[in-house]
Amino acid sequence: MPNPCVREARLQEKADGKVRCLTCERRCEIAQGGLGWCRTRKNLDGRLYTLIYGDISSLSANPIEKKSLYHFYPGSVALTAGSWSCNFDCPWCQNWDISKSAPMMVYVDYWSPERFVAEAKRRRCQGTSISFNEPTLSLEWSLDVFRLARAEGLYNTFVTNGYMTPQALELLIEAGLDAMNVDIKGDAATVQKYCRADVEKVWRNCREAKRAGVHIEITTLVIPTVNDREEVLRGIARRIREELGADTPWHCTGYYPAYRFRQPPTPVKTLEWAHDIGKEEGLDFVYVGNVVGHPYENTYCPACGELLIQRQGLSVIQYRVSEGKCPKCGRAIPIVGAAAKP
Repeated sequence: MPNPCVREARLQEKADGKVRCLTCERRCEIAQGGLGWCRTRKNLDGRLYTLIYGDISSLSANPIEKKSLYHFYPGSVALTAGSWSCNFDCPWCQNWDISKSAPMMVYVDYWSPERFVAEAKRRRCQGTSISFNEPTLSLEWSLDVFRLARAEGLYNTFVTNGYMTPQALELLIEAGLDAMNVDIKGDAATVQKYCRADVEKVWRNCREAKRAGVHIEITTLVIPTVNDREEVLRGIARRIREELGADTPWHCTGYYPAYRFRQPPTPVKTLEWAHDIGKEEGLDFVYVGNVVGHPYENTYCPACGELLIQRQGLSVIQYRVSEGKCPKCGRAIPIVGAAAKP
């Protein structure tokens, strides 16, 4: 029986006797029988195929706050799926068990887009999310899921390193991508050294997605000795304000040792310092992540300081934004979609 997860790749072109993948910015040129950098694309008889269409490694219904998307349908739940591998090389990966693994090919857990969307509705989720490993690698499946989900009134989200090509991003937006949390891992030198990638491509995609109406939130995993220098954090915050807007949420998230990286966990005071840098650089909404119960999990009015959304970990326990405004001073608060009842 043919493997249902092997499908012809959507974005490819001939390149000097090879096939060039146009899914992500690595733009791998793949010889006959060869695999791309991510090991999810293969050249079979001069055509490029994805090996992970609907091959689900992880599936769960998650609060949207886990993405982290704090200004997008607060308190809602998204059925979340991941597959295999990644197109970055981060040595601290928190999901290394799937992101560092190639597709198994023989033992697959195939979910058709129809089955996935039906399951989202059965679990009473408000949306979908492609996450856990890098979702760009599941481009073909995501496009089909997004179209079906949007037709059923569900929203669609990506949690991504943002390293897709402009062609891939355009297809995702056309299919119904509503929101992305994009991981900005550091400055150019940091991302090149640890991820072997060009961070400018990530910033470009953030700008283009925002221009197209996709809701964007930025996460930086603050890692000791890697990106916890003032010039790096201040540079990220400044670029968010200048290129994406002061109302773009920035999540400064605590790292824990994982995979091949053994620096101690990020001190809470470092995350608070990153928060303060973001505010100094003019960002309206800066959050501390992975510190349950910290007051910087909450949303405050940037004008008067009123507590607007109170969170406890991944739960919204109080929601006080009224008709898109602060109930105390009337300042507009950019929240996409209706909040679920706490």
